[in-house]
Amino acid sequence: MPISGRWSHQLPSGRTISISTTADRPDLAHADIDVGPWPEFMRHNRVSEAYFARTVETFADTCLIATSDGRPIADAHAVQLAERPHLPSGGWEQAVVWAFSDVVRGVPPTIACALNISVAHDFQGEGVAALLLTALREATADLGLHALDAPVRPTHKHLEPTVPMTGYVARTRPDGLPTDPWLRTHVRAGGRIAGLAPASWVVAGSLDEWRAWTGRPFDRSGPVEVPGALVPVDCDVAAGRAVYVEPNVWVRHELSTD
Repeated sequence: MPISGRWSHQLPSGRTISISTTADRPDLAHADIDVGPWPEFMRHNRVSEAYFARTVETFADTCLIATSDGRPIADAHAVQLAERPHLPSGGWEQAVVWAFSDVVRGVPPTIACALNISVAHDFQGEGVAALLLTALREATADLGLHALDAPVRPTHKHLEPTVPMTGYVARTRPDGLPTDPWLRTHVRAGGRIAGLAPASWVVAGSLDEWRAWTGRPFDRSGPVEVPGALVPVDCDVAAGRAVYVEPNVWVRHELSTD
C-alpha cells in the first residue's frame, strides 16, 4: 500500500510511518493515541480543558498526525501566535491563551509554540518523537513563521522532584548536550534552551480530588511528592485544597523561512 503524507520515515524496527498535518488529514484530527500510563492529575489543567481540543482545527497547519499501516500512532500540536517581547513565565498556559486571543483579535502570527508530542507506547523508543519535532519545525517554517518555541517538560525531572529546575537544566553530558533525554532531543534538532517557565502548567483541586487522582492521603499541610510530578504539590489542609505548579523549560527553535 503506498505511503501518503507529507513526511515518511522507516523506523529501526523496519516499520514505516507517515506524518501529515491535520489540515491534510482532518479525519484523524481527534485520533486517540494510546501512550500508556499518564499521571491522572495532569489531565485536570483548566486551560487545557478549555482550549486543547480546538487546536487541531484552529491551527491545523501546525498540528501533526503520524500513522503506520493506517493506524494513528503519534501526534503533535502547536499553536500559532504573534511573538511577544519576552517568553512568558506562564509557559504552556500563557502561550495557548495568547494564541487563541490573537485569533479572535485578528493578529497575524509570527511564531509557533509546540504544546505536546505523544507517541503510542508500542512505538516508543524508535525516535518517533524526534521525527515529529523535525516535521513540526518544517511545518512552522513552511508558514513563514520564524521560530518554534516549546515549553518542554523534561523526561526525567519527575525522578527528582525536589531538585530545582535551574540545577536540573544545567546538567550536561561530556559532549555538552543536556543530560535529560527530551531536552537533548530538542537541542539536537536545532533548539536552544532559552529560559524557564516557572508556572507553565497549574492543577488546582480539593483535597478529595487530589486523593482520587493520586491515591495519596493529603492529610498534612506542606509539600507532597506525587508520582509523575516534576515538583511537589503544595497542600493546605486548613483551606482544603492543593495546588501543583509545574515549571517547564523554554526551548527556542530559530527557523529559516527562505
